[in-house]
This record gives sequence, structure tokens and C-alpha cells, in this order.
Amino acid sequence: MKLFGLRTKFSRPAALALSTILFGLTLWIYGDYSSDRHAENPRDKLMPTAGQMLTSMGKAIFRPNVIKEYDDDGELIPSNEPETLREAYEQGKLWNMLKNGEWQLWEDTMATGYRVFIAMIFILFGIFVGLYMGLFPVFDHLLYRFVLFFDKIPALALLPILFIVFGLGETAKIALIVIGVAPTIILDTYLRVKEIPNEHLTKGMTLRANSQEIVYKIVLPQIMPKVLDTIRLNFKAVILFLIAGEALAAEAGLGYRIFVVRRYMDMATIIPYVLWISLLAFLIDYFLRKWIQKKYVWLHQ
Repeated sequence: MKLFGLRTKFSRPAALALSTILFGLTLWIYGDYSSDRHAENPRDKLMPTAGQMLTSMGKAIFRPNVIKEYDDDGELIPSNEPETLREAYEQGKLWNMLKNGEWQLWEDTMATGYRVFIAMIFILFGIFVGLYMGLFPVFDHLLYRFVLFFDKIPALALLPILFIVFGLGETAKIALIVIGVAPTIILDTYLRVKEIPNEHLTKGMTLRANSQEIVYKIVLPQIMPKVLDTIRLNFKAVILFLIAGEALAAEAGLGYRIFVVRRYMDMATIIPYVLWISLLAFLIDYFLRKWIQKKYVWLHQ
């Protein structure tokens, strides 16, 4: 069968090999350009080598959450803080670092994860708003045009207002994520509900199901996997709004750290942090996809 045929089938190893080609090509191109730049200028900061990024990431993992200091030439001023487990043990600080959880990457990840978790609770609540909008005319007429209008407001344009109203704390950042993503989820749920054939509702009523049974036993199970797919595909927007909020006002967070080191062109820290954010988002997406496939087997049959 032709390689580019419409019904070409690949074995699992062949499919895995194909999926890694572009990753390998990207890494090879980056490594080649990085080596050429460092051959011309060993102090080049724009394209750090793999060794420099590993060293910087190791410091982020083991260094406490302290603000880096740089001299007038942009060079990092050496710190007395331990940068490895061995140094922490030799200085007698290992136990305190473990007990207090002060490692920079850990603290940044936990701060970002907390904001995403709280925002996702409100976003998931939007599923039920869209569900009731799609089924009950009173909620449809009351909320639909308001949510539709609100969805067209650029969330980032509201960021100064959120900081003025809620201050520079966590509330403003969480509100930015919810305002940016929740209206889309509500409208998507609403449209999914409208796609349900009216015969399904009629049959439920014929079998003497009450309104809540129709909502939660007939409609919700049918739309839930597709709505979860929409949330999964909008997770990138969640990260985008989070980074925007952290960049302007935060004391810890993955987005905050990227914008702090940006001032000094510390690409050896920025690139690993971007890859770490991408890896976390990919893993969340992966496990959510697997959960949907396992929970809603009928959807894929």
C-alpha cells in the first residue's frame, strides 16, 4: 500500500518513529545553530547550549526562591545559596530546604498550579450554566445574549480593571482566567445541548422522567465528552491568561519567573521553563484524553 494512501496503516513502532521525526529535526537544527553561535561568541545568550540549559534548570530545581542579582555587564552575581543537593548537605541546609519546600522550580510550579486549579473549578461550573441555558427557555432568554456579548470582550483588556478592583493578589489572576475561558465553555455547552435531538427529550418525558433526570441522565452524559474536549483544547488559553497575570503582579509562578529573567536575557532559564510549562500542559492533556476514552467508551466505538 502506498505510503501516502488514504488508508495506509502503520505498525506501532513505525507510527512512533514518524511522530518523533519533527522533534528530532527541531533539536538538531537548534543544536547546530547554537554550536555555531557559541563558536563565534562563547558568551552568547540568545541560543544557550543544552549543557547551559541543564545547568540553569538544575539551579532552578535546587536553588531556593531568591531574586537573582546581576552586575552592570549583565553577569550573574554569585550567590552563597546552595545550588545542588550536595552543596545543601555540606552547608547544613538540606533539611530546611526539604521541610520548607523553598526550591525555586517547585514553588513556581505549585503557585501556578494553585491558580489553575481554582480557575478550573469555576470553568467547570460553566458547563452547568450552558447546560441549563440550552434546556430551559428562561435561562436561555436570561443569559444567552449576555454571555455571548461578554465572550467578545478581550479578557486582557480587563486586566487593569481586575487589578484595581481585586488588587494584586490571587483573585485578579484567577478572575482573568475565568473571564477569558468560561464564556467559551458556556457557549460551547449551550450549542452541544441544542444538537441533542428533541426526540430524546420527548422519550424521556414519555417514560415519566422529571426535568432533573432529563438534564443529568439523558443530556449531560451525551455532551460531557465533547465539552471536556473543548476544555482540553482551551487549556492553552488558560495558560496564556495565567502567564499574563503573573507577568504583571506575582511573587512566584512559572510565568512570573520567565518575565523576571527576561530582563537579563537569561535564555538558559527561559527556554527550560517554557519547555516545563509545555510538558505539564501536555501531560494534563494526555491524561484527560485517556480518561475520556476510558470513561466514554461508546464515543469511540
